[in-house]
Amino acid sequence: MPANETGPSVKKKGRRARLIVLVMVLALLAGLGYGAYWSVDSVRASFPQTTGSLKVPGLTGTVDVKRDGHGIPQLYADNDQDLFRAQGFVHAQDRFWEMDVRRHMTSGRLSEMFGSGQVETDAFLRTLGWRQVAQAEYDTKLSPETKKYLQAYADGVNAYLKGKSGKSLSVEHAALKLSDDYAPEQWTPVDSVAWLKAMAWDLRGNMQDEIDRSLMSGKLSPQQINELYPPYPFDRNKPIVDGGAVTGDKYAPQGQVGNSNGNGSGTGSGNGNGNGVGSGSQASANSGTVTGLADDATAQGASVGLRTGLSSLADTLDEIPAILGPNGSGIGSNSWVVAGKYTTTGKPLLANDPHLSPQLPSVWYQMGLHCRAASPQCQYDVAGYTFSGMPGVVIGHNADIAWGMTNLGADVTDLYLEQVKPEGYLYGDKVVPFVTREETIKIAGGGEKKITVRTTNNGPLVSDRSDDLAGVGTRAPVASSAPDRGNGYAVALRWTALDPGKSMDAVFKINRAKDFNGFRAAARDFEVPSQNLIYADNKGPNGNIGYQAPGRVPVRPAGDGRMPAPGWDPKYTWKAGNAGYIPQDEMPWDLNPARGYIVTANQAVVESGTGSGKYPHLLTTDWGYGARSQRINDLIEAKTKDNGKISTDDMRTMQMDNSSEIAALLTPMLSKIQISDQDVRSAQKLLDGWNYTQEPDSAAAAYFNAVWRNILKLSFGDKMPKELRVEGSCMNVRGESTGPVDDLAETVRECGTRGPDSAQPDGGDRWFEVVRRLVKDEKSAWWQTPAARNKPATKTRDELFARAMKDARWELTAKLGKDQSTWSWGRMHQLTLKNQTIGTEGPGYLQWLLNRGPWNLGGGEATVNATGWNASSGYGVTWVPSMRMVVNLNDLDKSRWINLTGASGHAYHSHYTDQTTLWAKGELLEWPFGKAAVDKATVDTLTLKP
Repeated sequence: MPANETGPSVKKKGRRARLIVLVMVLALLAGLGYGAYWSVDSVRASFPQTTGSLKVPGLTGTVDVKRDGHGIPQLYADNDQDLFRAQGFVHAQDRFWEMDVRRHMTSGRLSEMFGSGQVETDAFLRTLGWRQVAQAEYDTKLSPETKKYLQAYADGVNAYLKGKSGKSLSVEHAALKLSDDYAPEQWTPVDSVAWLKAMAWDLRGNMQDEIDRSLMSGKLSPQQINELYPPYPFDRNKPIVDGGAVTGDKYAPQGQVGNSNGNGSGTGSGNGNGNGVGSGSQASANSGTVTGLADDATAQGASVGLRTGLSSLADTLDEIPAILGPNGSGIGSNSWVVAGKYTTTGKPLLANDPHLSPQLPSVWYQMGLHCRAASPQCQYDVAGYTFSGMPGVVIGHNADIAWGMTNLGADVTDLYLEQVKPEGYLYGDKVVPFVTREETIKIAGGGEKKITVRTTNNGPLVSDRSDDLAGVGTRAPVASSAPDRGNGYAVALRWTALDPGKSMDAVFKINRAKDFNGFRAAARDFEVPSQNLIYADNKGPNGNIGYQAPGRVPVRPAGDGRMPAPGWDPKYTWKAGNAGYIPQDEMPWDLNPARGYIVTANQAVVESGTGSGKYPHLLTTDWGYGARSQRINDLIEAKTKDNGKISTDDMRTMQMDNSSEIAALLTPMLSKIQISDQDVRSAQKLLDGWNYTQEPDSAAAAYFNAVWRNILKLSFGDKMPKELRVEGSCMNVRGESTGPVDDLAETVRECGTRGPDSAQPDGGDRWFEVVRRLVKDEKSAWWQTPAARNKPATKTRDELFARAMKDARWELTAKLGKDQSTWSWGRMHQLTLKNQTIGTEGPGYLQWLLNRGPWNLGGGEATVNATGWNASSGYGVTWVPSMRMVVNLNDLDKSRWINLTGASGHAYHSHYTDQTTLWAKGELLEWPFGKAAVDKATVDTLTLKP
C-alpha cells in the first residue's frame, strides 16, 4: 500500500501468506530459483515497447512518442482526444502498478489486493467517501470537454491493458496473480478524478494541528499551548502578498487600488491581531476547550472525553496511506518567480520544488503533450509534471506561460463533537436522523466485511471507524453548557473536498491558458486542494509575473477552526452553497509587484484582520512560519542588489541552499556555554567558525542537529502528553495521587503512542519560532527538567543547553563512532527510496529487491533544500523536494528539470532511479520543448497507430 517512508507499519494480519508468496516469486524473478532465463523473461515481460509501432484502438490518427535518454516521453498528435488517449497508454506502460494501487486506495479497496490487513484502512476511506464524491463530480460538475478527455485517457489505459495480466504488467502483478489469481479491472474516468481526493487529503491543512492542540489541553494550560503556537512573525517574514485590499467585493493587489484601507470588517472571522495564531482573546479562550462547548469550565466538560477520542483518531490517521507525504507543520514546497528586469535573460525565471514523501517511483511523471498543429480540435502544447492515472499536466509550462504550486495551507477541515441519540444526532433543539449507506469490503483470498457509514450535516462520523472514538461519550463528563449526554458523543469531519467540485476542469484550462487573465479564470475552478499558484509569461519586453490563491475556503459563522466545535450548535455550522465560502473574486492575487519577484513557500499569504492593509477573511491560523520563504527572499534581494541579475543557474543554486535559520540563532549561544567534559567540549568546538550550512559532509551540522533534537526533547517533548510523543519513547511520570498528599502519588511508566512522522515536537519552523521567543527568557519553565540517569535537573536555558550538548555528544558517538573526524550530517540524514506498496514492510529480502539507497543528503528541516526529518523520531529523511524545475521564459528549451526517481515504475528497468543521484547532487536535466530540441534529444520513437 502507499505509505510514508517512515510511517507506521501496515497491519500484517492476513498478509503473511501473501508476503511469503511475494518473496518466493521475486526470488524467482531475481534468478535465485528456477534459473536465470525465467528470471530475465519475467522481469523484462513488463518493460514497455519504446520503438517501432503499436496499434491502439480508438485513435483517429497516429501519435508519436519520443523518449529521451532518461525515458521521458514527448507525445505528438493531431487532436486532443488522441493526445490524451496516448497519455493514458504511455502512463500505463511505465506506471500501471502505481496507478492500480492508487485507484484501489482512493476507492477504499486495498483489501482486494493486499488482504485483511487493509480492512480498517478501507473502512475509513469508505467512510470519507472519496469514490462517491469523485463520481458525483464526474456526473454533475465537470464540463463535457473534460469528460471527453477523461474517457479518452481511460481508453488509452485500457488499450494497454488488453490481453495483459501478471508478469506482462509488472513483477508485482506477477506475484499477486500467482498468489490470488488477481486480475486488474478496466480503467474508468472516475478512477482519474478520485486521485484529486488523495491529493487533497494529504494537503488538507490544519486538521493535525486541531487534533494536537486538543490533546495538549489534557496536560498543558491554554497559555502553554499558545506559547507552542505563536503568532506568525509578519515583522520578520514577509507574506506572499502585501498590502492588497478587498473593495467592491473584489480583491485588488497593492498598487492597483487607490485606497487600501477599504477592508472594513469584512465577512470573515479575523481575531486578535488578525493573524489568529495564538494571539487575541478568542485564540486564548479556545486553546484548552472545545470551541463554545464549555465556556464556563475551561478544559472541562465533554472536551475531556473528546481528547480520548482524538487520540484514537490520530492513530487512525497515521494508518491512512499518505500518497504525497506526512501531514504536519513540516510539509510544504518552494516556488518563486523573478521578473525579467532582474534576470540575465530579460524574461522571467520560475522555480518550483514541491516537498512530498520520498517514494519509489516518484509521485511525478515528466511528459510533454504537443499538437502537431494548433487548431480548435488540437489545443495543447504543454510539458511538465503529470500524475500517473490522471490526464493533463499538473505543474509546468506551455508555449506562453509557466506555473508552479505550493500548498496554501488553508483551513478547510473542521472536527465536530456530535451528541448522539438512538434515533439520530442533536442539532439545535431537534434530533435529526443520520444519512446512512452500507458498504461491503471484499478481501483478497475470500471473505468480506460490511460497514454502515453514518453522516451528519457536519459530515461523516469518522468515530464509527474506531472503537475508542465510538466510546468517547461514555467517558465524557459534560459541563452545564453542553447538552444532555443521551447515548454519548461521536466525532464528525467537515471537509471541503467532500463536496463535488471542478478541479479537473481547472487542470485542462491552466494547460491551455495564454495570459494572466486566462490563468486566473482557470484557477477559479481549482477548488481543492487550495494551492498557491505562481505564474510567469513571455509577453511584452520583459514578460509578466503573477500569483493567485484559489480554493474553496470556508467562512466560519463562529469559531476560528483551531479546536473542534460543538456539532449541535447551529452557529458553528458552515453555511450551505457558495455563501459558505470566501468568494473567488476576494481571494488574494498579485501581478507584477514593484519588488520584482514573488515567493511562495507555505508562509502566510496575507495578514488577516480589520483595518488598513489587512485581509478581511481568515484563511487559516496555522501557516508555515516563513523560515524558507524569507531565506529565498533574502537570497533574491542579495543577488539583485546594485542592479545584479539572476540566471537560471542562480535559481538552481538557491534551490540547494542548506542554510539553517535555527543554527544561526542558537550556535553563538551554544559556543559560549562552559563545558567541563572534554569529549563534549571537543564536539562543541566543531561549531566554532561554522557557517550554519548543512552540507552532507559537515560534522558541525551533524552535531548541531543532534543538539537541536535533544533541546526539543528535553524542553518540550518530555512535557507532551503521551498521545503526541513518538511511539516507543517511555518515561516515568507521576500517576494519580493515592492520598491527600502529592508525595503519595505513584510513579508510572508512560510510553508515547504517536507515529514517527507526526510525533511532536517535529522540529519544523514552528518550533524555530517557539524557541526564538523563549531564548530571551533564560528562566522559562520550559527550560526546567528533572534529574535523570545521573544527570542533574536543569533550571535555566544554559543548563538545559549544556545537558542537550552532552546528550548529543554521546548519541553521535553511538551512531557514528567516537572519532569526530568521521562524523558527517549525510551519514545520519539518509534517504532510502522505498517501493510504496510492498517495499515498506515484510522480510528484509523483499525490501532489498525493490528498494534503493541509501543516499547521504544535505539540507534539513525548514531549509530551502528541504530534506525534512522529524526531530522526535530520528534523523532519517521523511520528505524531500520531490522534483525541481527552473523555467526560462525567454527560451523554453533552456529550462531545466529533474525528478526524484525516474520515468519507470518497473523494478530493474534502467529508468527506475536513473535521476536520483543527479537529484541528490542538485543537478538538473535539459528540458527540451520545441520540436527541434525534442528531436535532437530523442533516443527512442514509438508510433501509436489506429
